[in-house]
Amino acid sequence: MRRSEVLADETIICLQKALTHLREIWELIGIPEDQRLQRTEVVKKHIKDLLDKMIVEEENLKERLIKSISVCQKELESLCTELHVEPFQEEGEITILQLEKDLRTQVELMRIKKKERKQELKALQEEDQELCEILCMPPYDIGGTSVPSLEELDQFRQHLATRKQTKATRREEFVTIKKQIILCMEELDHTPDTSFERDVVCEDEDAFCLSLENIETLQKLLRQLEIRKSQNEAMCEGLRTQIRELWDRLQIPAEEREAVATVMTGSKARVRKALQLEVARLEELKKQNIKKVIEAIRTELVQYWDQCFYSQEQREAFAPFYDENFTENLLQLHDAEIVQLRNYHSVHKDLFEGVRKWEESWRLFLEFERKASDPSRFTNRGGNLLKEEKQRAKLQKTLPKLEEELKTRIEMWEQEHSKAFVVNGQRFADYVAEQWELHRLEKERVKQERQLKNKQQMEAEMLYGSAPRTPSKRRGLAPSTPGKLRKLNTTTMSSTAANVSMRPAFGGTVYRSPMSRLPPSGSKPATSTCSGKKTPRAGRHGADKENELNGSLLSARTIKGFQI
Repeated sequence: MRRSEVLADETIICLQKALTHLREIWELIGIPEDQRLQRTEVVKKHIKDLLDKMIVEEENLKERLIKSISVCQKELESLCTELHVEPFQEEGEITILQLEKDLRTQVELMRIKKKERKQELKALQEEDQELCEILCMPPYDIGGTSVPSLEELDQFRQHLATRKQTKATRREEFVTIKKQIILCMEELDHTPDTSFERDVVCEDEDAFCLSLENIETLQKLLRQLEIRKSQNEAMCEGLRTQIRELWDRLQIPAEEREAVATVMTGSKARVRKALQLEVARLEELKKQNIKKVIEAIRTELVQYWDQCFYSQEQREAFAPFYDENFTENLLQLHDAEIVQLRNYHSVHKDLFEGVRKWEESWRLFLEFERKASDPSRFTNRGGNLLKEEKQRAKLQKTLPKLEEELKTRIEMWEQEHSKAFVVNGQRFADYVAEQWELHRLEKERVKQERQLKNKQQMEAEMLYGSAPRTPSKRRGLAPSTPGKLRKLNTTTMSSTAANVSMRPAFGGTVYRSPMSRLPPSGSKPATSTCSGKKTPRAGRHGADKENELNGSLLSARTIKGFQI
C-alpha cells in the first residue's frame, strides 16, 4: 500500500477520533441533541469546504500542467525545426508532472543551443565583415534561416579560414612588394606623388585594402619602378663604360680617376647626374684631343680585327683608318666602327674562341712537325723526346676532333644566319683546307730539296771520293765495333766500287775535294779507310729511329735512303 493511502486512512481515523472527542465534550457539557446536530453539520461543512477547495486547487494544477505540456511541446517542436534536430520523444509511460518537467528541460536546452548558435553566427558574421572590408570581397551568404545548422556553421568556419589564409597571403605579398617599392623609390630618389603611392608608402599597413585590384596595381607600380631602375642602372653603367673608354683614350691619370671613384658604383639620381657631368667633361676634352683619341681607337680596332680574324681586304675596307685628317667627323666614323666591331665580337665570341684554340693547336702541330726533322732531337736530354711524342700523340687525337666540332658549330651558325662565317677572308672550312694544303706542299718542297741535295752529294762523292767525317771526339773509337756495324746499302757499295775503279786513271791516288761539304740533315759524318771502303752514314740510322717513334700521322718526315 502506498504511503499516501496509509496517510489517508490515518486522516480518516483522526477525523473519527476528533468527532468522537467532540461528542464526548458535548455530552459532558450537556448540549442538547438538536444543537449537537447543528454543530456536527458545521463541522461537516468546514471539512467539506476545505476538501473541495483542495480538490479545486489540485484540478487547477492539473490543468496548468496539461497546458504547460502543450506549450512546451509546440515550442520544442519549433526549436527542433530551427535547430535542425530530431523532435523530442518521451520514452515509456510517465505522469503528467514528469512529462511537463522533461519537456520544460528540453525546451531550456534547445533555447540555450539556439542562443549559442545565434551568438556564434553573429561572431562569424562580424569576423567575415572585417575580412570583407580588408579584402574588398562580398560577405558570406548563409541563407535565410535565423538559426544556422551545425553543418552551415562548419561551412562558415571553413570559409573564414580560407579568407584568413587569403588575407595572410595577400598581406605577405603586400609587405614584400612594399619593401621593394620603397627600395626602388629610394634608389630613384622618387617621392610618392599619387594617392595610391602615398597609401602604400606612408599609411599604416593594416589599413591598406588587400583587394585583387590593389595587389595588381601594386605589382604594376613595382614593375614600373623596376623598369625605371633598370633603365637608370643601364644608363649609369653605359656612362661608366663611356667614362672608362674616354679615360683610356685620353690617358687620364689615376689621380683624376680617383676623384670620381665615388660615383663609379650605384645608380641613384645624384650618381647619374655626376656621371653625366663627367662624360660631358671628357667629351669636351676629347674634342680638344681628337688625334690622340682617334689613334687610341685605331689601336683598339687592330686588336678587334685580330680577335675577329679580319683579312687584309676587310681591314682596308675601313678607309677612315688611313685618313690623316683628324676631324670630328673622322672621330665619329671611328666610334661607329669600334661599336660595330665590339658587338660583332661579343655576339660571335664563342666561335672566335674556338678558331683561336684551333690555330693554337695548329701552330703546335707545325712545331712538332718541324722538330720531327731536327737531328738534334735524338739527343733526348732529360726525356724531352718521349714528352714530345706523348704530346704529339695527344694532339693527333684532339686536333681533328676540335676541327670537326668547330666546323659543325660554324655550319649551324651559317644555316641560322644565311651567310658565311669568314676567317681571314675565307670560309672556315676553306681556310682549314688551305692550311692543310700549304702544309702538304711545304712537306713536298722540303722532301724534294732533300732528295736533290742528297743526289748532288752522291754525285760529288762519286767524282771526288768521300772525306772522313767522323767527329774528332769519336776518332779514337774502332770503326768496326760489333754492335755498331750496319749493312751497307747498294748505293754505298756501288759508290765505293766506282772510286776504286777510278784510281789508276788519276795516278792511283785519290785526293779529297777541297770544297766544304755538309752532311745531309739528320745524318752523321761518315769515315773512309785507306782501302776506299766507307762506313754507312748515320743519317739512315737516325731516320729509321725517327720512323719507329713517329707512328702514323707525321711519318712523312722520315728521311728515306739514298738511291741512284
